[in-house]
Amino acid sequence: MATKSSEPEKLVGREVVITRVFKAPRELVFKAWRDPKLVAQWWGPRGFTSPVCELDVRKGGAIRIHMRGPDGTIYPMTGVYQEVVEPERLVFTLTPLDEKGKPLFEVLNTVTFAEHGGKTTFTVVARVVKATPQAAPYLAGMEEGWAQQLERFADYLKTL
Repeated sequence: MATKSSEPEKLVGREVVITRVFKAPRELVFKAWRDPKLVAQWWGPRGFTSPVCELDVRKGGAIRIHMRGPDGTIYPMTGVYQEVVEPERLVFTLTPLDEKGKPLFEVLNTVTFAEHGGKTTFTVVARVVKATPQAAPYLAGMEEGWAQQLERFADYLKTL
């Protein structure tokens, strides 16, 4: 049986990689990832909203997003942009916070945008770089959460 101290070690390094092709030009897809008013429309899994979405999209710029679950629970997260190469790549951390505002875990996200014939091949690599024992249930749903979020994003792109 694993001890509490070893549980975070098992979570660190976990990686989710998802690639999607969107029927939209790269500049539009990139804009929908950097404009906080647009991001707030699609961020989060199905049934979630983002009542707070603040993005300072530049190297060192801050991210602050609060997701509201279907039951009304608020899930705050913060982050920092590590790299911004317009319209090709975004690298940023996201750190969900517990009810006391303390970090649960940190994920380094690398998002790439490649245009091919008016469509955009989008890839996200989300890698856990820090984790607490309390992070396990959240991280268990990381891949499904990203998949649902990207489904919402694809639906949102159709409205632009």
